[in-house]
Amino acid sequence: MIKMKKLVILFVSILFCGVIYAQTSTVQKADEAYSKGDYQTAVDLYQEIAASEGVSSDLYYNMGNAYYKMKEYSRAILNYERALLLNPRNQDAQFNLHLAKMQTVDKIEPIDRIFLAEWYSSVQNRSGSNTWAIIAIIAFVLFMVGLTLYVFSSKTFLRKLGFFGGVVLAIICILCNIFASGQKERLERREFAIVFAPTITVKSSPADSGTDLFVIHEGTKVKVRGTLSGWSEIELPDGNIGWLPSSDIEII
Repeated sequence: MIKMKKLVILFVSILFCGVIYAQTSTVQKADEAYSKGDYQTAVDLYQEIAASEGVSSDLYYNMGNAYYKMKEYSRAILNYERALLLNPRNQDAQFNLHLAKMQTVDKIEPIDRIFLAEWYSSVQNRSGSNTWAIIAIIAFVLFMVGLTLYVFSSKTFLRKLGFFGGVVLAIICILCNIFASGQKERLERREFAIVFAPTITVKSSPADSGTDLFVIHEGTKVKVRGTLSGWSEIELPDGNIGWLPSSDIEII
């Protein structure tokens, strides 16, 4: 029985090592193709990795770089945005996204938001949902330590430290949970998209007969407010709203 267990463990270990080797080999092939300028092969290999192993911020970033080199800026923007969706702190993706956007036609100025809303969004986007959740757990554990000091300590200094520290940590815990929930909702809702049609006329209604409102171009980021019969109602950063065919956009 013991010998059989050892054989099973050995088999699983060999299988696991084989999978890791295959994954590493594919990544190396993709990186080599990119370094040689064979960007389409690199994209194909990165997509193969995504299908077999799942996606990551770095993987989307690498695909974005390959598309950027091929001057497919709308697809580069899409992948950089997806990289930032998974890891808002990916500074390389932030920088390259800015470069890719410079290659697009539309330069839309967003509506000014009040300072608190801008600050809240900026702080929330500093980390992903998992990081905020971990910070919230740590803050809660420390809060319990502070509560213990306040309830059981006989020293006035430690009781005050436990009370005021506990209040601060409780606030941090609540805020981090709110930030984590917001980031998780962003991942699940996926309400933003990138335009892929070279030029598209946005309509006043979900039909070709609708009134022409304005024109946008590929690479523009839009918010999807809803869909109906193959059409999507979109909102631009400047507040303009209209309808366009759902086939002309791809969800981030």
